[in-house]
Amino acid sequence: MKQLNASGLGAVRMLAQVPPRTWKVFTICLIGVTFANLDHSLFTFVLTEISEKFGWSVVERGRYIAITFVISGLLVTQIGVLTDRIGRRRTLLGATLLTPIFVAAMAWAPNTLILLVLRTLGFGAAGAQSPITVTTVIEESPSRLRGLFSGVLQIGFPLGFFLASLMVPFIYSTWGWQYIFLLALLFLPYGWIIYRYLQEPEAWLKVRDARKATNAKHPTTRDLFAPVYRRRTILLFIGQFLCVFAFGATILLTAYFRESKGWDAELAIQTVGLSFGVGAFGYVAAAFVGEFLTSRRNTIVIWCILGGLAFAAMIWLTNGYTQIVLAFCTMTFFFYGSYAVVATFIAENFPSELRATATTFSGALAVNLGLGLGPLVLSEIIPIAGWEWGFTWSAVLPVILAGLIFLTLKPVPR
Repeated sequence: MKQLNASGLGAVRMLAQVPPRTWKVFTICLIGVTFANLDHSLFTFVLTEISEKFGWSVVERGRYIAITFVISGLLVTQIGVLTDRIGRRRTLLGATLLTPIFVAAMAWAPNTLILLVLRTLGFGAAGAQSPITVTTVIEESPSRLRGLFSGVLQIGFPLGFFLASLMVPFIYSTWGWQYIFLLALLFLPYGWIIYRYLQEPEAWLKVRDARKATNAKHPTTRDLFAPVYRRRTILLFIGQFLCVFAFGATILLTAYFRESKGWDAELAIQTVGLSFGVGAFGYVAAAFVGEFLTSRRNTIVIWCILGGLAFAAMIWLTNGYTQIVLAFCTMTFFFYGSYAVVATFIAENFPSELRATATTFSGALAVNLGLGLGPLVLSEIIPIAGWEWGFTWSAVLPVILAGLIFLTLKPVPR
């Protein structure tokens, strides 16, 4: 208890000394990544309706989700390389402007092909904002607090889902499910905030100037596999992939509550949104613990294992709505909260000139592949063994294994 109190007081003192520029950059990035995840959530909330409109089976739905995530993951990787070449601000601005356009257009998609193209481009732009903002916040934060700032930044994921869950049920019941995609357009003007108030980090500007002075080559994904980085690149990729493979399976949680538990659309959406709201506290707690109480690596391991066990309890041991919600909120606290530390841990394993490239390869590419293949595997298992065994094999076991993979990596010194 004394250690916790001392750490808390130390954190308060350090936060009081943070320069205004850091707070400004953090706030701009947090709001932006929250909007991006709100846009991403809209597709997941109405998967049942989309499947019915286009005549998808459960297996086809999983395959289509996988296709969109895999292709968008490849796009995000190239955006990461571009970010290290032309800067954080330009690429973030472009992604912020393109995301709502592609997402809103899904409201009028006439067939499966057009819907999948729009979903791929929309999530490619939305997904790119996470590694770009993480890199930017890390480079703009005091070194002793970079893990706290970049970790708390990740609450944009649950906050986006939570805010969407507050608005989607009303739009769904009033005008119909297709109109929820138009929510994305409300945040299109946020691009002006990024253009007007976000500046390039000094760390990247120094690297750019040094590269120009020496005519050095621009970084590429190949540089991540140089002998000095190869092992960490591969293990970080595998650990992140397994972690988000499990996250990917949870894309179908709204469908699970509706199709397996028999809940109506509004109750399912509100429950998922509530759990994500609680999950935001798990992000903050993980960021604090990883910054002040133990290493980020150890925090990842603890959060992954506890999240997997809570998920198992939710699908196998709960009876009734109250028990499900309690277990669900506990799961999101740890299960998703681990990502607050993973993103920072990946970024700080690489120098500034490779940071965006690394966070998009070992981070965003692994994220997109996991988000795509998780629902695919779950959808293949459901017709054979049911939802509970599907979640066990595609979510519970992978996230626990991810924690063990991260345990093989060295903690990064503060």
